[in-house]
Amino acid sequence: MKLKLFIIALGAACFLACSNNGKSKPDREDPKAEFTFTAERAPEYDQWFHRTKGWFGGDGIFMVRKDGVEYDNAVNRSEIIIWFSDTIIGEIVDGVLSFFKMINNSLASVPTNGNPPSFKWDSIQNQPASVIVPTTPKTSEGEYYWLGDGFINTEDNNNLYVIGYRIKTNDQQQTFGFEEKGNTLIIVPNTDLYNWRAAQQFDIPFHGDRPITSVPNFGAGIFVNTEKAGVANPDGYVYIYGVKGQEKELMVARVRTKDFADFSAWRFWNGQQWSNQFDAAKAIASNVSNELSVCQLSNGQYALVYQYQTMSPIIAMKIADRPEGPFSDMIELYNVSNDIEKDKDIFPYNAKVHTVLSGQNELVISYNVNSFDFFNDIKEFPNLYRPRFIRVKYAFK
Repeated sequence: MKLKLFIIALGAACFLACSNNGKSKPDREDPKAEFTFTAERAPEYDQWFHRTKGWFGGDGIFMVRKDGVEYDNAVNRSEIIIWFSDTIIGEIVDGVLSFFKMINNSLASVPTNGNPPSFKWDSIQNQPASVIVPTTPKTSEGEYYWLGDGFINTEDNNNLYVIGYRIKTNDQQQTFGFEEKGNTLIIVPNTDLYNWRAAQQFDIPFHGDRPITSVPNFGAGIFVNTEKAGVANPDGYVYIYGVKGQEKELMVARVRTKDFADFSAWRFWNGQQWSNQFDAAKAIASNVSNELSVCQLSNGQYALVYQYQTMSPIIAMKIADRPEGPFSDMIELYNVSNDIEKDKDIFPYNAKVHTVLSGQNELVISYNVNSFDFFNDIKEFPNLYRPRFIRVKYAFK
């Protein structure tokens, strides 16, 4: 129960704190005026996660191709690796929740033939268990991982690099009883990308001893701007996006792929240039979600996709000429109200693009659905807690 209280509390805090302030200055007179699109449900991906046995719920969904390619319209694609944060393992019988257990994280793999994913989790004493737990020098007893974005590092033997957030329950705090204690770089060896217990874990040092809530929290999204990722006109950097404070300000760092684990090589956008000072980072957008994406569009521009005001029904996008912005005004891509109208406590969050599923001039976008009254609503709506997908087809005038 404490695991789910973290998600519910996080969502509530974000929703109550977000405001309408802080629109970014457009990079051109009106770049969004050139962008036209249609949006609809993507039921073939919804069906991947609409399950009744074993894995039947989870959020925090991120995915990469095993070969590190992010942009490729070929029919035969490489195997896809998916990771989730809080996960439900159990069974639904005739539409009724029979039993379930929550774990902190899990995995799935999508084969090259495009068949539905197979799901993976650990087991301890014949009980479902998380695929990874924190083991860094700064980790204290009782901490667990919420997982952020990641990428295949083609400059490091195709190992999988993922940002992890160390979380701890605080029993002395009755309201929002959790604390984020720090961030970790998780490196999963390419020899077995589903054995996360074998991963190396490194404390990310930028926060120092300051509360996480007072500084940018990098890992909300990662954009790999390299030739091997399939990007047009790449600059060779990996861009790491982070979110700060009650207004959900978006900030960005970058580093060469080969230097990702060298935290002294990270540079932070200060609004004018790249700085080696973590505290120099400046907001490039606001009112974003805790998980999001930045990707390249077919015309070479960059799209920031997120859940507007963290938990509103609006899936939003901004456009820029550079990965660090400045970004255009918001474009409303899709409204997910139909997914939350069943109950006043249900809310959506964490919209993001999955380029490894997207075709030419297309954005395949997932978003999560949860409830402030989770333990009652999951009984009434057993398939509530799972990713949903839409498909945006776009063109430029």
